[in-house]
Amino acid sequence: MKTLILNGSPRANGDTVSLIRELTKKLPGEYKIVDAYHCDVSPCVDCRYCWEHSGCAIADGMQEIYDYIQECDNILIASPVYFSELTGKLLDLGSGLQTYYCATFFRKEKPIPKEKKGAVMLVGGGDGHMEKAYSTARILLRHMNCQSIHDLVSSHNTNVTPAADDANALQGIDSIINFFANPH
Repeated sequence: MKTLILNGSPRANGDTVSLIRELTKKLPGEYKIVDAYHCDVSPCVDCRYCWEHSGCAIADGMQEIYDYIQECDNILIASPVYFSELTGKLLDLGSGLQTYYCATFFRKEKPIPKEKKGAVMLVGGGDGHMEKAYSTARILLRHMNCQSIHDLVSSHNTNVTPAADDANALQGIDSIINFFANPH
């Protein structure tokens, strides 16, 4: 089992990363973590290369991510919530998925033949809403051929309780692991 984890947090030891660490302690198989704030990935510039060609005209770290998307079984999007949305750097990375959208809708191709499972973990201080961020994450997962998506796992009071101490979030992590590991 291979799992791609897209980390949208700028904080190396923040609440999002604490939940990712809890997940990876128990996650069977191989995993790759892509740190949106420290990877070499440029946002889409709407050059329209992918309207007619496979892949992306920007030669950066996204090429390696595309390869892993093709071969992985599961994809997890983990992010803090800023102004009720995924972080900007995670959205930059997500814009690179435009190539899959164009393959499907303009070139009438199936860019990712292998179906995957997806999940979303969101963290927030508690004064915003998670619905918009979860909706955006689900759109990104669908573009990576996640046909089955786990219910949202979140820790939404981190200004008071650290995510690593949030019993519901920790239960949610166990549920994600079972969902990813179960072949059905």
